[in-house]
Amino acid sequence: MSRVSPQELVEKCLAASTADDQITFVVESSEANLRWAANSLTTNGSMRSRQVVVISFVDGGAGMAAGTVTRTGTPDVAELVAASEQAARDAGPAEDVVPLISDVPTGNGDWDAPAAETSIEVFADFAPDLGQAFGEARDRDELLYGFAEHGMSTTYLGSSTGLRLRHDQPGGRVELNGKSPDFGRSVWAGVGTRDFRDVSVADLAADVAKKMGWSRRRVELPAGRYETLLPPSAVSDLMIYLYWTMEARDADEGRNVFARTGGGNRVGERLAALPLTLRSDPHAPGLETAPFQVVGASSGSASVFDNGMATPAVDWIRDGTLANLIRPRAWALRTTAPATAAVGNLILEDPAASASTEEMLAGTERGLFLTTLWYIREVDPQTLLLTGLTRDGVFLVEGGEVTGAVNNFRFNESPVDLLGRVVQAGRTERTLPREWNDWFTRCAMPALRVPDFNMSSVSPAS
Repeated sequence: MSRVSPQELVEKCLAASTADDQITFVVESSEANLRWAANSLTTNGSMRSRQVVVISFVDGGAGMAAGTVTRTGTPDVAELVAASEQAARDAGPAEDVVPLISDVPTGNGDWDAPAAETSIEVFADFAPDLGQAFGEARDRDELLYGFAEHGMSTTYLGSSTGLRLRHDQPGGRVELNGKSPDFGRSVWAGVGTRDFRDVSVADLAADVAKKMGWSRRRVELPAGRYETLLPPSAVSDLMIYLYWTMEARDADEGRNVFARTGGGNRVGERLAALPLTLRSDPHAPGLETAPFQVVGASSGSASVFDNGMATPAVDWIRDGTLANLIRPRAWALRTTAPATAAVGNLILEDPAASASTEEMLAGTERGLFLTTLWYIREVDPQTLLLTGLTRDGVFLVEGGEVTGAVNNFRFNESPVDLLGRVVQAGRTERTLPREWNDWFTRCAMPALRVPDFNMSSVSPAS
């Protein structure tokens, strides 16, 4: 028996509904990966998966309720729909009720086409280049570890109000670690990609080799505030966390860093010393993402009632000033502010900036140059104070040159406060977050110079 297509599955679920309304979406995913250790490939593989999500909307008299049930594979449609409707009856009235989207956004894809797929062939050029990098690392008596992954997911979203939306989302990443044979030195390079055609193994390996050379000399430094160059990867991890907290309701109700003292939110307030713009755009070249919302469960930043809502380009911070917060339609109606949807990419840029990271290093008299941040955790939501650790290379810069590697640190910084203290931004480039790349890979960021980055304590981490 042939496998039920995702489109057929959407239609079967909608046809089986006895609820007031229903939304069903099916996500067809495929993935290919390579992993390597100590200059040798260790595994490669590929996989396929399917996720089916049914959201039923039931008005039990007290108000509209929503219930979501998720299954994998090809489930029993009658059981899945019945479970979703029971979940809605058990849930009680939803506070984010608004009429479901019924108009169809433009650029909604070819509904009838089969799901897009990836395969191990995506690494046809990458793998031989990786083999060459292994040989060069052996010649330097260094070890390379890491992985490459590529995924393709196709989402089919249908609703009882007539929506039939489809989106193909490719995405990939490479992480490359260099280590000394005694594991006393470790450095990192990484990159995000849509299709691996723009990935240069030679460039990644050269970056690792350069940092391994820098790390041969070790310098111990105490905790303190240091002039620090944050590379694009580290900047992306901080800005993604900032982005995830930009919920209008939390700000309006005084629960996050974007709440205004005395009530309301800080939209219109200047946050950055430089004319920085933090923005999202589903059509940004190389960072393309879904132009409509796909929501399985309601939260402060998204509502199941907003499934299918268009997600146009939006400036979150414009020329240094807070311009928008994430606001589902229900909260927008309660506050008479515009509904603004989250988008699956993030870009930070200074229109006047042109310096490369290397040029910013050359202009540093004395400071620290980081590689990545990790284990980032929130300390205080009111100020968005974060703590975390440096990882895989903190380098001392003196007279415009890297003179050695220093110990790792724990840091304490608020990305909002940090924006107000940045004194230089470099040119924006595509980058791979280190901490958050399991969830968020589509970023373009500049390097940032901070005159007094707070290294709160020395970390024993290598």
